Order: sequence, then structure tokens, then C-alpha cells
Amino acid sequence: MPPSPRAVSRSLQPKEEPTINTPADVISDVLVLAAMERAERHRARGHSDIPIWTILEHRDIPRRSAMARRVRSQIGALELAGSLACSRRHGVQVWALTPIGRRRLQRSLRAGTVPQLPESPQHRAWRNARTVGAQELDRFRAGVREALDEGARLLSAEPPAGSDAWFELGEHLRRAVWRLGSATYCAGEWVEPNDASADIDNHREPGDDRLDTSEQALLRSRRAGRRNTRLWDDTSSASEAD
Repeated sequence: MPPSPRAVSRSLQPKEEPTINTPADVISDVLVLAAMERAERHRARGHSDIPIWTILEHRDIPRRSAMARRVRSQIGALELAGSLACSRRHGVQVWALTPIGRRRLQRSLRAGTVPQLPESPQHRAWRNARTVGAQELDRFRAGVREALDEGARLLSAEPPAGSDAWFELGEHLRRAVWRLGSATYCAGEWVEPNDASADIDNHREPGDDRLDTSEQALLRSRRAGRRNTRLWDDTSSASEAD
């Protein structure tokens, strides 16, 4: 018997969600959408399209792993289902949540069926910097003392120290002091980020608005790169700060 007109009509209606086989699929698919939505909130420049490695970071999944390949397959399925849209930005493949995907995520959030995401990359960066900053403070303080002691030795040197010795000490002292300042900030001044929004260092602090424009600009330039613990390495330079 041929299908009724009503059955045919129902079969032609668009479906917002993909066919789900198991409860595990529901959880993992929705987690991809949740990771996408959080990554979107945390984008530094406000882009809503997300590259694959950022999605993996928000799922705390190594890029070269079986789970990463599973996520890539999920993203393809979600794109086919209309929950994600694929495009390219600067030659890189990126994805964005569609209205269908957002509605699906919101329904799951209201139903309480979205498991908690792993720690966000920005919170992990804050936590790691706080930990390593506290660990390195004493060593960096010792480095500043050593540089100051060398300055005192040069001041009393006979015959007087030459210009190259002072230039070299100036570079060493600047390096040591900047590194100590960065570690001090990371260990106790960097405010714990809230996952509701992106944690972007604008190089400003409370009270800056009481200063004139030139003083504010000078302070911001000094604070550049203060969250970048990679610049603490002896082979790095504070001038590389972004």
C-alpha cells in the first residue's frame, strides 16, 4: 500500500538533529557543540568560526590521538546534520554553530544533559602561570640580587669598568627585573578568569585612569607579555613580548 499523503509530508520535513544510535553519541555530540560555544566566547578577536585545534583544546584532547579523529568525524556528521557550518579563513578550515546547532545545545542545557566540559584553555593557562610563577619567584629574586651585586662590584672596580661592561650589565639587569615582574604578576596579580568571557590582557590595572594619557601608554607598554611564561627562559628576550 502506498504511503499516505500525511506520511509523505512528514518524511519531507527538515530534521534539526542527526539520527542518534546510542546515549553515548548524544553526550559526545552535544559536548562538541558545547566546546564550540565556549571556544566562541573565548575567541580573542570575536570570530565565531573555530579551527579544529581550538575545539580539541576545549575538549582537552591531544591533536594526534584516536579521540581527535573521533571528534573530526563527529564534526563532519554535525555539519551534515546542519548543526555546524564549515568555511575557510586565511586558508584554514573553520566551523561555526548554526541556528540549528545553537537550538540543539540550548535544549540539552535546559534538560541538564550536557556533561561538564574540561577546564578551559584560558583557565588552564592562568593556573599553570600562577603555579610556575610561585615556584620561580625566589630564583628570580636571586637573579636580581646577583645583577645588583655585579653593579656594585663594577662601581668600585679599579681601574674603572669600561662601557661594554655597563652595557652588558644593563641588558642583564633589565632581563632579570622584567622576569621577576612577570612572575610576580602571574603568581598573585593575574585575576582568575571567568569562563563567561574571553580573558584578554589589556595591560590595564585599576587606578590607571587617574594618570595622564602618556603615563598610561608607558605602563601598558611595560606590561606587554607579562602573562607569557615562555619568555622566562634564559634564551628568550623580554623584547619578544606581545
